[in-house]
Amino acid sequence: MNGKAVLLCLLVFLIQYDIDAQPRREDIYSDFVLYKKRQLLVKDLHENVVGKAFLSPLDSNTEYRYEAACRAIVQFALDNDTTQQGITQLFVQYDSLQYDTKRAMLETVYGVYPDQYIQSIQLLLAKETNPILFAIAATYCLRYDTAAVNAATIRKRIREQFPNYGNISILAELDKYLNTYTRYKAPAVNDLIELFRYQQTVKKKAVYSFQRHNRDYAGLAIVQNADGSFMRYADGRLMVFEQLARSASGLPYFIPDGNTPQGVYSIQGTAVTYNKLIGPTPNLQLVMPFERKWTTFFHAGDSVVYTPNNDMLWGYLQLLPPAMRTMPWVTEAFYAGKVGRNSIIAHGTTIDPEYFRNKPYYPLTPTMGCLCAKELWNVSNGRLLVSDQFNLVSAFSATAGNKGYLYVIDLDDQKKAVSKAEVERLVKEFEKNRTQ
Repeated sequence: MNGKAVLLCLLVFLIQYDIDAQPRREDIYSDFVLYKKRQLLVKDLHENVVGKAFLSPLDSNTEYRYEAACRAIVQFALDNDTTQQGITQLFVQYDSLQYDTKRAMLETVYGVYPDQYIQSIQLLLAKETNPILFAIAATYCLRYDTAAVNAATIRKRIREQFPNYGNISILAELDKYLNTYTRYKAPAVNDLIELFRYQQTVKKKAVYSFQRHNRDYAGLAIVQNADGSFMRYADGRLMVFEQLARSASGLPYFIPDGNTPQGVYSIQGTAVTYNKLIGPTPNLQLVMPFERKWTTFFHAGDSVVYTPNNDMLWGYLQLLPPAMRTMPWVTEAFYAGKVGRNSIIAHGTTIDPEYFRNKPYYPLTPTMGCLCAKELWNVSNGRLLVSDQFNLVSAFSATAGNKGYLYVIDLDDQKKAVSKAEVERLVKEFEKNRTQ
């Protein structure tokens, strides 16, 4: 695989086709996971995609190679003297770069170098005129220094450099983020139990993806059937599925390709993608607010869409119990969709987890902001060894209907993966109250 092919692989749109029935697990195959293919990819990433790109002069003819190198660095967590040399060169020539190159470079710096380039980012923040690039630089500075005085300085820059910031969705969300970054409040257990109960008002199948606020740690998903029951194995054990809601860059939810936003997504069925990094295991097709027509988001025939004056937020909040509707986190998906985020799905992965061996989420793999389930492959024959993605889609598809809603919820900010015991306690509490 040459550098150009890798670039296409990284940037390819999620071409996919719908499936009517869950394929057999033994029929799922990917040659992309074979040992020799993985070794060739590692070699190509280091020598061609990054090495040759960053060792060549940066000009208008080679800039696209630098962009591709940045996208490879952040997705595969690559870091060495050559990568740092290339990033430094991009900072030197930042003003002459195309938007896509600037964005790829800033995402890489945010994801791979959390404090190394703070002075350079601070200089960019003072002059950046593009709202998305400004937001990335601002969140980098805020993460480096969470003090209230720094947040106030960033807020002042927003107002000075973008006088109409209130009409620019990403900056309006950044302004809110400055207030909440160090003030995270976890939902109460009673609120989560009420959400399980409220599913009978929505009357749709639901998937709940419980995550940590710190997305370096893996989460768990569970499936609630249309009748309110939860999917269990024949022996009564609750079905849980490991799922990572972290993007490769780790950027905040409101920035395109950042971490998966909390909130409500509409499940539109299942599909298989041709993207080699995602792989051939069926995925759950998700729609965000503003991504498609609201009648699509609400499955057309639902009784509640939105009020006659087109209050879409009101309609969105009807998918949550009343006590939850004022919680700031529940609208992350809504406002991220308004910013322009899209194409977030729940999928598997063919990426070699060894790139992330030293990360807290190993052996799961980060994405461009999707929900990625744990998948491990047999590198000798290209078949699945472990697939929480296959199991999740199978559980969701086991009962009638292929549509519903998916809720992404940060349980708390513990520095560890969400455990099965935590989720089981929530479900048992719901079931206990349900039978009383």
